[in-house]
Amino acid sequence: MKYGVVIFPSKTLQDRVNGYRKRYDPHYALVSPHITLKSPFDADIDDLDSISEKLRKVAAVHQPFSYHVSKVKSFEPVNNVIYFKVDPNDTLTSLYNMTHTEHFPGEELFPFVPHITIGQNLSDDEHSDVYGSLKMDSIDLTEIADRFHLLYQLENGVWTVHETFLLGKDA
Repeated sequence: MKYGVVIFPSKTLQDRVNGYRKRYDPHYALVSPHITLKSPFDADIDDLDSISEKLRKVAAVHQPFSYHVSKVKSFEPVNNVIYFKVDPNDTLTSLYNMTHTEHFPGEELFPFVPHITIGQNLSDDEHSDVYGSLKMDSIDLTEIADRFHLLYQLENGVWTVHETFLLGKDA
Protein backbone atom coordinates (compact mmCIF):
# COMPACT_ATOMS: atom_id res chain seq x y z
CA MET A 1 0.00 0.00 0.00
CA LYS A 2 1.16 3.57 -0.64
CA TYR A 3 1.69 5.98 2.26
CA GLY A 4 2.91 9.57 2.61
CA VAL A 5 3.51 12.15 5.34
CA VAL A 6 2.15 15.68 4.98
CA ILE A 7 1.25 18.91 6.75
CA PHE A 8 -2.13 20.38 5.85
CA PRO A 9 -2.33 24.20 5.88
CA SER A 10 -5.26 26.10 7.37
CA LYS A 11 -8.66 25.88 5.69
CA THR A 12 -8.27 29.49 4.54
CA LEU A 13 -5.04 28.69 2.68
CA GLN A 14 -6.46 25.39 1.38
CA ASP A 15 -9.42 27.28 -0.08
CA ARG A 16 -7.08 29.74 -1.82
CA VAL A 17 -4.91 26.93 -3.19
CA ASN A 18 -7.95 24.95 -4.34
CA GLY A 19 -9.14 27.96 -6.32
CA TYR A 20 -6.12 27.36 -8.56
CA ARG A 21 -6.00 23.57 -8.28
CA LYS A 22 -9.53 23.17 -9.65
CA ARG A 23 -8.23 24.58 -12.93
CA TYR A 24 -4.57 23.55 -13.01
CA ASP A 25 -4.11 20.33 -11.02
CA PRO A 26 -5.56 17.01 -12.20
CA HIS A 27 -4.94 15.62 -8.68
CA TYR A 28 -7.32 18.20 -7.18
CA ALA A 29 -9.93 15.58 -6.21
CA LEU A 30 -7.37 13.04 -4.95
CA VAL A 31 -5.64 14.90 -2.12
CA SER A 32 -6.11 18.13 -0.16
CA PRO A 33 -3.50 20.90 -0.47
CA HIS A 34 -0.45 20.01 1.61
CA ILE A 35 3.26 20.34 2.29
CA THR A 36 4.91 16.98 1.60
CA LEU A 37 7.29 15.80 4.32
CA LYS A 38 7.65 12.31 2.86
CA SER A 39 6.67 11.48 -0.71
CA PRO A 40 4.58 8.38 -1.40
CA PHE A 41 6.28 5.17 -0.33
CA ASP A 42 5.28 1.51 -0.26
CA ALA A 43 4.88 -0.29 3.04
CA ASP A 44 3.20 -3.47 4.22
CA ILE A 45 0.29 -3.19 6.60
CA ASP A 46 2.38 -5.25 9.05
CA ASP A 47 4.94 -2.41 9.18
CA LEU A 48 2.36 0.28 9.95
CA ASP A 49 2.54 0.06 13.76
CA SER A 50 6.31 0.46 13.64
CA ILE A 51 6.11 3.40 11.21
CA SER A 52 3.45 5.09 13.36
CA GLU A 53 5.53 4.64 16.51
CA LYS A 54 8.55 6.22 14.81
CA LEU A 55 6.40 9.12 13.59
CA ARG A 56 5.10 9.66 17.15
CA LYS A 57 8.73 9.99 18.28
CA VAL A 58 9.44 12.51 15.48
CA ALA A 59 6.38 14.54 16.53
CA ALA A 60 7.34 14.46 20.21
CA VAL A 61 10.68 16.22 19.64
CA HIS A 62 9.17 19.10 17.63
CA GLN A 63 7.04 21.94 18.93
CA PRO A 64 4.30 23.66 16.93
CA PHE A 65 5.88 26.19 14.57
CA SER A 66 5.02 28.92 12.11
CA TYR A 67 5.91 28.91 8.44
CA HIS A 68 5.72 31.57 5.78
CA VAL A 69 4.18 31.25 2.31
CA SER A 70 5.86 33.88 0.19
CA LYS A 71 5.30 33.63 -3.57
CA VAL A 72 4.37 31.57 -6.62
CA LYS A 73 7.27 29.54 -8.05
CA SER A 74 7.84 26.71 -10.53
CA PHE A 75 10.01 23.62 -10.79
CA GLU A 76 10.53 24.29 -14.49
CA PRO A 77 12.58 22.97 -16.34
CA VAL A 78 12.67 19.80 -14.20
CA ASN A 79 8.88 19.53 -14.39
CA ASN A 80 5.90 21.77 -15.03
CA VAL A 81 4.73 22.14 -11.43
CA ILE A 82 3.59 25.54 -10.15
CA TYR A 83 3.46 26.03 -6.39
CA PHE A 84 3.18 28.39 -3.45
CA LYS A 85 6.69 28.61 -2.00
CA VAL A 86 6.98 27.76 1.68
CA ASP A 87 10.07 29.46 3.06
CA PRO A 88 12.39 26.82 4.53
CA ASN A 89 12.82 26.84 8.30
CA ASP A 90 14.65 24.69 10.82
CA THR A 91 11.58 22.76 12.00
CA LEU A 92 10.40 21.83 8.50
CA THR A 93 13.91 20.73 7.59
CA SER A 94 14.21 18.70 10.78
CA LEU A 95 10.85 16.99 10.22
CA TYR A 96 11.90 16.15 6.68
CA ASN A 97 15.32 14.85 7.75
CA MET A 98 13.90 12.72 10.55
CA THR A 99 11.43 11.03 8.18
CA HIS A 100 14.23 10.24 5.73
CA THR A 101 16.41 7.91 7.74
CA GLU A 102 16.99 4.19 7.47
CA HIS A 103 14.03 3.75 9.86
CA PHE A 104 11.51 4.78 7.18
CA PRO A 105 10.92 3.13 3.80
CA GLY A 106 11.16 4.96 0.50
CA GLU A 107 13.62 7.35 -1.10
CA GLU A 108 13.23 10.90 -2.37
CA LEU A 109 13.90 11.64 -6.02
CA PHE A 110 14.40 15.38 -5.51
CA PRO A 111 15.88 17.68 -2.84
CA PHE A 112 13.47 19.02 -0.20
CA VAL A 113 11.75 22.21 -1.38
CA PRO A 114 8.82 22.98 0.93
CA HIS A 115 5.84 23.97 -1.19
CA ILE A 116 2.10 23.65 -1.79
CA THR A 117 1.29 22.58 -5.35
CA ILE A 118 -1.24 24.71 -7.25
CA GLY A 119 -0.74 23.28 -10.76
CA GLN A 120 0.89 20.26 -12.36
CA ASN A 121 0.95 18.08 -15.47
CA LEU A 122 0.59 21.20 -17.64
CA SER A 123 1.81 21.34 -21.22
CA ASP A 124 4.83 23.60 -21.80
CA ASP A 125 2.67 26.35 -23.33
CA GLU A 126 -0.01 26.09 -20.66
CA HIS A 127 2.63 26.13 -17.92
CA SER A 128 4.26 29.21 -19.41
CA ASP A 129 0.96 31.10 -19.65
CA VAL A 130 -0.32 30.14 -16.19
CA TYR A 131 3.00 30.69 -14.42
CA GLY A 132 3.50 33.99 -16.23
CA SER A 133 0.26 35.36 -14.81
CA LEU A 134 0.37 33.74 -11.34
CA LYS A 135 3.93 34.75 -10.47
CA MET A 136 2.66 38.34 -10.32
CA ASP A 137 0.33 37.44 -7.43
CA SER A 138 1.36 38.82 -4.08
CA ILE A 139 1.45 36.23 -1.31
CA ASP A 140 2.50 36.93 2.25
CA LEU A 141 0.91 34.42 4.60
CA THR A 142 2.07 33.02 7.91
CA GLU A 143 0.63 29.70 9.02
CA ILE A 144 0.96 27.65 12.20
CA ALA A 145 1.60 23.90 12.05
CA ASP A 146 0.86 21.86 15.15
CA ARG A 147 0.54 18.42 13.54
CA PHE A 148 1.39 16.24 10.58
CA HIS A 149 -0.43 13.29 9.07
CA LEU A 150 0.31 9.81 7.79
CA LEU A 151 -1.83 9.34 4.67
CA TYR A 152 -2.63 6.23 2.70
CA GLN A 153 -3.88 5.88 -0.85
CA LEU A 154 -7.17 4.13 -1.57
CA GLU A 155 -7.68 1.90 -4.60
CA ASN A 156 -9.40 4.79 -6.45
CA GLY A 157 -6.30 7.00 -6.02
CA VAL A 158 -7.74 9.19 -3.25
CA TRP A 159 -5.47 9.91 -0.27
CA THR A 160 -6.95 9.81 3.23
CA VAL A 161 -5.58 10.27 6.75
CA HIS A 162 -4.50 7.11 8.53
CA GLU A 163 -3.15 8.84 11.65
CA THR A 164 -2.47 12.36 12.91
CA PHE A 165 0.60 13.23 15.00
CA LEU A 166 0.50 16.30 17.25
CA LEU A 167 3.77 18.17 17.69
CA GLY A 168 5.26 18.57 21.16
CA LYS A 169 6.04 16.50 24.19
CA ASP A 170 2.60 16.99 25.74
CA ALA A 171 0.72 16.21 22.52
